[in-house]
Amino acid sequence: MPRPLLEVGRVAKPHGLKGEVIVELVTNRTERLAAGAVLLAADERLVVERSSPHLGRWIVTFRGVTDRSAAEALRGAVLTAEAIDDPDALWVHELIGSTVVDALGVSRGRVVAVVANPASDLLELDDGHLVPLRFVTARREGTVTVDVPRGLLDDDA
Repeated sequence: MPRPLLEVGRVAKPHGLKGEVIVELVTNRTERLAAGAVLLAADERLVVERSSPHLGRWIVTFRGVTDRSAAEALRGAVLTAEAIDDPDALWVHELIGSTVVDALGVSRGRVVAVVANPASDLLELDDGHLVPLRFVTARREGTVTVDVPRGLLDDDA
C-alpha cells in the first residue's frame, strides 16, 4: 500500500534566470530538499538537483526546469511527498482518528485535528478538549496515551 502524500512546502516564486525557485518548507525535515529527493506538484514529478538555504527559505533547482519560464510555471505549486518511515516520530496523519487514553487507561475521545501552536502543537479531541503534544507518552496504532495534569480534561475545570 502506498504511503500517504503529505504537504511539505510550496514554490513561492522563481529565482534568477536559470530555472531556480524559492521554496517555503512547511516541514522541519530538510532532507525533503536533498539532491535526488522526489516531490510532486499536482501530477508533475519533480526531482531535486540541488538546494541551499536562503533567508529562511530554500533556493531549489529541479531536474528539467532550466529557465525562468519553466520556473514561473511552478509559482504557487504545493509540493507533496510520501510520508517518511520514522517509528519515533509523531505524524499528524497517523494521530488523526486515534483514540486518546489517559494514564489510568480511561478513553478521553478521538483526535479530530492537530492544531499548530507555538508552544506545543495541540491534539483537538472530538469533545473540544485540547491536549498539548508534549503530554503524549506512548503511541500504538490507533491509540495515543497521554499523561496530562489533573483537571486538563475535566469538563468542570
